[in-house]
Amino acid sequence: MGSLKIEGYELRSGLYYDSLGDMWVAVSDGVAKVGYDPLGLEINGTLAQLGIAKVGTTVIRGETVGSLEAEKFVGPIVSPLSGTLVEVNEAVLGDVSLMHQDPYGAWVFAVAMSNTSELDELVTGDALEESFAERLTAYRLKGVLAR
Repeated sequence: MGSLKIEGYELRSGLYYDSLGDMWVAVSDGVAKVGYDPLGLEINGTLAQLGIAKVGTTVIRGETVGSLEAEKFVGPIVSPLSGTLVEVNEAVLGDVSLMHQDPYGAWVFAVAMSNTSELDELVTGDALEESFAERLTAYRLKGVLAR
């Protein structure tokens, strides 16, 4: 899997990215594994704790699937896709620092997608670089990210 770097942030090709929650999505056989992208981790600061809904829970794109406590943010974790929560990464819930060590290896939860057309609302491929640059600019304008 290839990658590109934008202002020091690594983005992996072959993944989808969701700007609603600053997450990456890896899809295989109708199941989407979801984790925080490097920018999402930076804007939240050092993570303290994650809580995710129980396996079997129906989740909806744009709605809460869990909660996050971090240095700079306390609030909801928003699901990038709709479906059924089929797996939670217990290792990451037990040691959230794993996400800072390996953002792309430390997925948080997995969803059996109920509406694959929602993938069209995520960013991938050629649109990734421009979309990511827009996110950087927006966070800088909000004062969430240093220049």
